[in-house]
Amino acid sequence: MMTTDSSPLKESPQPVPTRTIVRWLVREFMGVILVGVVLFLAAGTLDWPMGRALVGIYLVWVCANAVVLIPRSPELIAERMGPKKGSKAWDTAIMSIVGLATIGRLVVAGLDLRYGLTVGITLPLQVIALVVAVLGYAFGVWAMGSNAFFSQIVRIQEERGHTVVTDGPYRFVRHPGYVGVILFELAVPVMLGSLWALAVGGLIALLIVIRTALEDRTLLAELDGYPEYVKKVRYRLVPAVW
Repeated sequence: MMTTDSSPLKESPQPVPTRTIVRWLVREFMGVILVGVVLFLAAGTLDWPMGRALVGIYLVWVCANAVVLIPRSPELIAERMGPKKGSKAWDTAIMSIVGLATIGRLVVAGLDLRYGLTVGITLPLQVIALVVAVLGYAFGVWAMGSNAFFSQIVRIQEERGHTVVTDGPYRFVRHPGYVGVILFELAVPVMLGSLWALAVGGLIALLIVIRTALEDRTLLAELDGYPEYVKKVRYRLVPAVW
């Protein structure tokens, strides 16, 4: 999903082929379509305003990714589309589980709606959760826009001059992208009105916390300048807590 640190690149690598960017866009939009198909098939209906809102959030996320990455960090698109060299075994395991759990959360939420398994989540509470989910994604976009090395895997991008940055949300916590992810994963099930899906979202959030700890340890050991950054920005996810 994401690696935390960056500053301006030492020099621009070779231009990223247009076909690579197009392939990435197609893949991302197909992912949004998959979300909608899984969600509404499980629910057995398209008449689900919050379900449609979730698909809309994912669509906006893809567009925000495109707006941020294509003009500013096209090399990161190339990395996301290329072989995942240097990835950690533990990271692959964690993100594989997260991927399956994300699909599972959609299925559970849809089935919950179909069979009325959850009661008591009111519309105002769902709307509040919708706002939190959007804010979580917005925080993630801010982190991505501040970090030219915002990768989906944990690795030191030595070929791109990977260094530490303290700009944007990285002034406050060391892994702001994960803050956005956790907010989103906990808010979406409530937004969809499913306590059962919230259990799955809680599992995803826990895995992200574990990934944060392991990634932070990796960066301390392998990224020049990160130990000094840790002394300045003490907290990983929540100021004054952790």
